Amino acid sequence: MAPAPWEIVPRHETLFVLVTGASSGIGLGIGQRLISEYLATRSLSAHLVLIPTARNVKKSNETVYALRQYAKEVALTSTTLRARAGPSYDPRQITRRIHILSVQLDLCDFLTVQQAADQLVNGTLSGPPNEGGADDDADFFEPLVDVHIPRLDSVILNAGVGGWTGIDWPKVVHNILTRGIVQATTWPTFKAATPGYLINPLPAKKNAGQRDAKVPPQPRVGEVFCANVFGHYLFVHAVTPLLWRDCNSLPPGRIIWESSIEPVWDSLSLDDFQGIKTDAAYESSKRVTDLLALTSSLLAARPFVSSWLKPDKNASPAAAAAANPPKVYVVHPGVVQTTMFPLNAFLFFWYRVVLYLSRFLGSPWHPITAYKGACAPVWLALQEQGALDAVGAERIKYGSSTTRAGEDRVKMSEVEGWGWDGRVADPIVAVSKDRDTRLLGKTTGRKHGATELSEGKRAEFEALGVACWRKMEELRKEWEARVQKSTSN
Repeated sequence: MAPAPWEIVPRHETLFVLVTGASSGIGLGIGQRLISEYLATRSLSAHLVLIPTARNVKKSNETVYALRQYAKEVALTSTTLRARAGPSYDPRQITRRIHILSVQLDLCDFLTVQQAADQLVNGTLSGPPNEGGADDDADFFEPLVDVHIPRLDSVILNAGVGGWTGIDWPKVVHNILTRGIVQATTWPTFKAATPGYLINPLPAKKNAGQRDAKVPPQPRVGEVFCANVFGHYLFVHAVTPLLWRDCNSLPPGRIIWESSIEPVWDSLSLDDFQGIKTDAAYESSKRVTDLLALTSSLLAARPFVSSWLKPDKNASPAAAAAANPPKVYVVHPGVVQTTMFPLNAFLFFWYRVVLYLSRFLGSPWHPITAYKGACAPVWLALQEQGALDAVGAERIKYGSSTTRAGEDRVKMSEVEGWGWDGRVADPIVAVSKDRDTRLLGKTTGRKHGATELSEGKRAEFEALGVACWRKMEELRKEWEARVQKSTSN
């Protein structure tokens, strides 16, 4: 069997990135942006292995074809690449360094979560055939059949659902009149949702004995919580061997949670951890995401984090002790318009107009398009490890932001109970050090009513984060036991 194309280049000249939910919306934007920025910033011999996930084979193949087409367009039209390569520029030599493979992953079906992780860790991946039998694709892309994935440098946990059903019009009016358009469209409370959505994440059992009264009801989980947080949590645990590093020649793997700008202090109740009783299940799930990521480096959370990120079970104790565990980060895409928020064509158009108006009025948090919303997660995936460590990036929630003209940037986000980086500062000193009112200034785009972080609030946040870690580990062990029992039966 011929070696994979990336096996003939040094390890530091390759990058392996997996993106969940990449068939549309922000996930597809992340895939496109990874391709364009990787080609623009890395050497002309570097290889990108991009692994978008989708829920079925059809969507996987469509996603691979769409990203291949995008890579071809970049290679054929980029003046930057042409200038770097010189007169001998050949776009086919560019695209043959981009390798796109896909796995099927449904985060609300724990059997596929297990199967996808096992395929990545222990199996092989193959690319789909050329689209429509196009011969020119064979010139632009290397054929990939039964290739092994040696590691994952970044896993971008993007997939999710909103759980919304439409618009609560009285709340729209109240939001705009009391807070203004910018604040209303950045931290909306007018998205209508129905509480109580539950799913059976072991669907193979759904139809078995449905009419048999002796069959007990199957345990269920909150649907939005499962799709946005818990399915990812199980998946990452299963692919952890690909994220550890056994030497210092490569940086540790990166787990990049994609959150939202919307969650606030009251978004989560530990008594309703899975967001089943609330009509804000999306915001609740994203608050859990923030808490998990930002407290992952705390000493009190270490037992739970270490249990979640156990190294390869086949590694020797000495090798495990010398290995470097993955790092956990969190980002958000800003306010991006996708079909996740269900609107008819008329409302979709006018909602988009309002979002652009918010940007024009000075909001830094309205990238609006999926490509611009992908700015922060792609930046985190491509940034040098030393630069991230220097600013303590594990303690910061980064967001995709834009100027009025639509120029995108990565900007620190304030998190209620954590501030910008979990540090308590004198409010007078903090303001004096941040007189920058431009895009990247801390006060630009700040939520109305936000206050400086206090020791008490941070202590509450940390305690809540540790409690979330404890609950997640309890749930993981409980459901992994159920999955094991289901597969053994």
